[in-house]
Amino acid sequence: MYLGLDCSTQSLTAVIINAETGAIAYQTSINFEADLPQYQTRHGFVRGTEPDEFFSNPLMWIEALDLLFERMQQEGAPLSSVKAISGAAQQHGTVYLNHNFKRALAQLSPNIPLTEQFTDVFSRPVAPIWLDASTHIACGEIAHAIGGHRKAAFRTGSSVTPRFSAAQIRKHAQQFPERWAETETVHLVSSFMASILAGKSVAIDYGDGAGMNLMHIKDRCWDQKMADITADHTIERLPALAPTTDICGTISPYFSEKYGINPAAKCAHWTGDNPASLVGMGVVHAGNWVISLGTSYTLFAAVDSPFPDPQGYGHIFGNPIGGYMSLSCFKNGALSCVTLKNKLDISWAEFEKDLLTPRSEQSDVTLPFYETEITPLASSVDQPTTTPSSHVDGQFLNMRLHCQWHGETPETIVVTGGISVSTGICQALANVFQRPVQRLQTSSSASLGAAIIAAYADAQNIDSLIDHFCHPIEGTTIEPDPAMEKIYQVLGNKFNDKLYKHLME
Repeated sequence: MYLGLDCSTQSLTAVIINAETGAIAYQTSINFEADLPQYQTRHGFVRGTEPDEFFSNPLMWIEALDLLFERMQQEGAPLSSVKAISGAAQQHGTVYLNHNFKRALAQLSPNIPLTEQFTDVFSRPVAPIWLDASTHIACGEIAHAIGGHRKAAFRTGSSVTPRFSAAQIRKHAQQFPERWAETETVHLVSSFMASILAGKSVAIDYGDGAGMNLMHIKDRCWDQKMADITADHTIERLPALAPTTDICGTISPYFSEKYGINPAAKCAHWTGDNPASLVGMGVVHAGNWVISLGTSYTLFAAVDSPFPDPQGYGHIFGNPIGGYMSLSCFKNGALSCVTLKNKLDISWAEFEKDLLTPRSEQSDVTLPFYETEITPLASSVDQPTTTPSSHVDGQFLNMRLHCQWHGETPETIVVTGGISVSTGICQALANVFQRPVQRLQTSSSASLGAAIIAAYADAQNIDSLIDHFCHPIEGTTIEPDPAMEKIYQVLGNKFNDKLYKHLME
């Protein structure tokens, strides 16, 4: 049995897998807003006093661990049979800890709740999370000092990004120098939670470390120059870096004695939710793509080389199984389809009917930006004549235009996410890319990926694990219409012209 955890923005989820039978033995989740209302979050976070500030309380994540394991114990989860544990967490968030942190970890008592044992370990009482985009000034300063966003991308895998850790650290160190002076360790959410489980301060893994603008993506070490630009003595405050699948210790006696977890259970490092989802979706070898058609659309790919997006929109992270992963995120995803449906005041059946209408070279195509887009950086567009087909075509033509850096288009594109149930959406994707589209059966991909990582860290065969747990849904493959290839070349040129004009405005 292998346990995978996922500390996401809104919840803490646990999945236990049986690697021998290929079955999910147990699954449960703690919702921060519903189960821990005393932290007064909305969707798992609180807003700051400045625009675009978003925080969470690290004590909430700690209390969720206690609550999660208490529930698992009460429901008879096979905790005593767990051989190894790994986890995932929302990326980029930083936790600021003082000199009391390591002492508290070493002296954990199973007779006292976790929150009571960690009340005096934080040099900053809140943790800025991935939603926080209040660091544009810090980003500009870092980019200027390093020689531009392009240089930063080739060093760290990403342009200097407001949501990433370096800019968050710089802003905090400048705003509260006395708190920065009190900070002994800066953990990511992932390495912070892994440290609680292992009962000692552990390393940051390559997958999540790459999402900080502080790790040299090729050498897989802290980038001294980026760190020096970020804030004084940044590197001294960062844990070491390590492969995700390295074992960082065994489960803390706090959890084994209190909840009956196997005291010999190994702890692998935790990673970010995106790298864990890469594994949970079965995309561990180069040449495969998964497109998550969620609130935003996200394209994941496993790659051998850490070549960054030359346009600066995409990101390179570490692949927990080895190598790298590329990622592109398109903000105007499924939520923009909902916005259009509501604006047109039509049913989903009517939306779907329009999507399945055959296209011609005379068909309209629109810029699908109901909100400011991040790939590319573009302002929203007023679209009074937009139809479902022109909108969705625009989404996938934009994706095709900005995903070439991921490498050659694979033989089959795998999709997941809520709106992937739409045949019209998948048919448009298949026609634009001229590749079969196959739906993936997945649930809680980050926590499942973490469980697979734990099993792989315990010497289980990765290909067997992927075969067991990452199943495409049989009979759901949608083939492209070859006649649409020429039509979408014409529509693609129309889209490119509209996008260029919009970006020049």
